[in-house]
Amino acid sequence: MLLLISIISFAAIHAAPNSFLAAGELNPNMTPETIAQLKAIYGLDKPLLWQYGDWIVNMLTLNFGISFVSGAEVSSEIFKRLPITLTMNIIAMSVAFLLSIALGISAALHFQQRRDYAIRQLSLLSFAMPSFYLALLMILLFSLHLNWFPIAGLHSIEPQEGMAYYTDMAWHLVLPVGVMIFGSLGSMIIYVRSLTLEILKSDYYFFARTRGLSPQQLLRYYILPNLLPPIVTLLGLSLPGLIGGSVILESIFGINGMGQLFYLSALSRDYPVIMGILMITAFLTLMGNIVADIVLLKINPFMKR
Repeated sequence: MLLLISIISFAAIHAAPNSFLAAGELNPNMTPETIAQLKAIYGLDKPLLWQYGDWIVNMLTLNFGISFVSGAEVSSEIFKRLPITLTMNIIAMSVAFLLSIALGISAALHFQQRRDYAIRQLSLLSFAMPSFYLALLMILLFSLHLNWFPIAGLHSIEPQEGMAYYTDMAWHLVLPVGVMIFGSLGSMIIYVRSLTLEILKSDYYFFARTRGLSPQQLLRYYILPNLLPPIVTLLGLSLPGLIGGSVILESIFGINGMGQLFYLSALSRDYPVIMGILMITAFLTLMGNIVADIVLLKINPFMKR
């Protein structure tokens, strides 16, 4: 799968119109010899099949080439920004997972009541609200008017040391992570609510209630065990959306993460960086699906048969 993704990504990038050297070709001070020398340095003078072969061989050693813009190694640029992007996405996914289960089950248990109506309206608002628009609203409200949280960046101007360094970083991440959490709740709440309603209509749940089990026992032994497998599968499939959404949010909040690097590289047509980020994202997505499958085997032993 990773090999197929690399072929499609490589072909799509090189099929795009213009190139990084297009601006240099229009510059009267750039001689054809200089442009040819640049192409030779970056390996752009070789046939596409040869370029792909070299790129695949280098990628096996995490060598994604040299950035057209900065001249630095692509792997160092990516791995320098990757931790903050992963941290934001893991926190957002974990919190959204817990909140969606709690709100979805609560809405199903109070079907057609005020709580169900309020939770459904919240999920629809989350589903319909664009993340970039919500980010701007939160900046206007909490940063400019109330002055509770910083507008952008990861750290304050004053240097911090020790625990204050991480506390300051967490304070800067409240708004972007909050936007990611709210944007992920909509579809997950609706999905959990629908699954829970199906469980409440099942025969095994009906007979469990006739045995006089408490609501806590019904939730622990009948609702959650049957609800977790499809939710875990959904989390594995939603990982690409979270990583893709961080591209916009990191640009808005000025966070030097992998998403912002991808956006700036796309604007400057920095192909080595774009290809490196695409492959890292694809690898993380595939690993997320593998982890989801392993978790499914643990919580649903019947899948082994």
